[in-house]
Amino acid sequence: MSTKSLPKLTVLFCSSMILAESPATGDRPHIVLFIADDYSWHDCGAYGSTDVRTPHLDRLARESMRFEYAFAASPTCAPSRSAIYTGLYPFRNGAHANHSLIHDGVRTWPQHLQALGYRVVIAGKTHIGPRDSFPFEYLAGSNVMPPGKRHVLWTDLHTEAVDRLLAEHDRSRPLCLLVCSHSPHVYWPENDGYDPARVILPPYLVDTTETRASRCRYYTDVSWMDAQVGEVRASLIRHGYAERTLFVYTADQGAQWPFAKWNLYDAGIRVPLVVHWPGRVRPGSTSRALISLIDLLPTMIEAAGSRPPEDIDGRSFLDVLTGKSERHRDAVFAAHTGDKDMNRSPMRCVRDERYKYILNLAPEIEYATHISQSEDRDNYWTSWLRLAETDPAAARLVERYERRPAEELYDVMADPFELKNLADDPRHADVLKRMREQLKAWRIQQGEDLDKVPLPEDARTGQLRYAG
Repeated sequence: MSTKSLPKLTVLFCSSMILAESPATGDRPHIVLFIADDYSWHDCGAYGSTDVRTPHLDRLARESMRFEYAFAASPTCAPSRSAIYTGLYPFRNGAHANHSLIHDGVRTWPQHLQALGYRVVIAGKTHIGPRDSFPFEYLAGSNVMPPGKRHVLWTDLHTEAVDRLLAEHDRSRPLCLLVCSHSPHVYWPENDGYDPARVILPPYLVDTTETRASRCRYYTDVSWMDAQVGEVRASLIRHGYAERTLFVYTADQGAQWPFAKWNLYDAGIRVPLVVHWPGRVRPGSTSRALISLIDLLPTMIEAAGSRPPEDIDGRSFLDVLTGKSERHRDAVFAAHTGDKDMNRSPMRCVRDERYKYILNLAPEIEYATHISQSEDRDNYWTSWLRLAETDPAAARLVERYERRPAEELYDVMADPFELKNLADDPRHADVLKRMREQLKAWRIQQGEDLDKVPLPEDARTGQLRYAG
């Protein structure tokens, strides 16, 4: 298992809770959570892609329960991961801008699972803080830098460190292991075997030669991450964990493409979610239950035989996993505040089975991210701008990317790529009103000041700034 020599690149104070008496150690499953980095849900064979090579994920899905409708709480790394590890939506845990910190006193994943007797280890990417609030055992040697590379975005997950951990761990003690890949986060490696002319682009991308070339590099990194999933699963089998392990695969949010990462469209917040648990989860099953990634923590706590805390936003979906229920949530929410000084377009959304409502809090600000403003934009963004000068369809996509209306409403059943905004359609006025009120109530419940527009927090001080 070699590392790839490829480009890579926190107020709620949770009340103390009384845990239910835990079962005997031997009855608790080992828990492994594998998190891909910046990966859109539809870019996998198990979710319908015919382009990308993901044999290990496809096999995992055949042996597991695959969730059709799972969603991140934020389309940005640190807020999404902080939400997963706290069971709280981003504004409530404090880390709703990228590179920001959770509030003091918020209980996190390692604290909950350690209280149940688990050894709680994290391998690979972290992107959470402050470190004292996340008392994982941080696996030494699980992050490596390819020879000759220096930038943090070149960092890669070293699965040999995971294999060594599984070899030395005393399996009589329950292990909770989080394996966090750095792929397919940019930088993407050179294309390895993908034909640019044959890839099928999602309709929210402008079709240029440069887009197709970048898509192939992204797919190459997806395949690399897929291989890492295979290596971790092989290690679990080799060292005797497989039959007692609850294995969960997901991603933190969508890939770094226009209308995906840093956006509340499904390409930005809808994520793959596959759960394998021998003897408990039916292999080859599919669930249409609406899940938020904040639900992972309480689900793992309940799977370990304890009672999840009542003062978090997440809710256990163990009954869905074990076939006792087909439904979970009526709606999920997500928030995006921004990413330092470049991405300053705060937005909030609510999504149910059929509709998505997005509220853009500062529509007067031109939408811009690393895609359109960073030094890497020449990879394909400038080709979009050139084509937009003569091609009306390309011009409409560029304009839609840079200029956001105050409100957006989509019928995600009829329009899964969210291309037709129905907010001004009188036939959907009742839906718009209902979801507008639903989102408002959620924002108030989360403690957000509706009279102020939050700007990205300063990552060094953690102080929240407001516009106006």
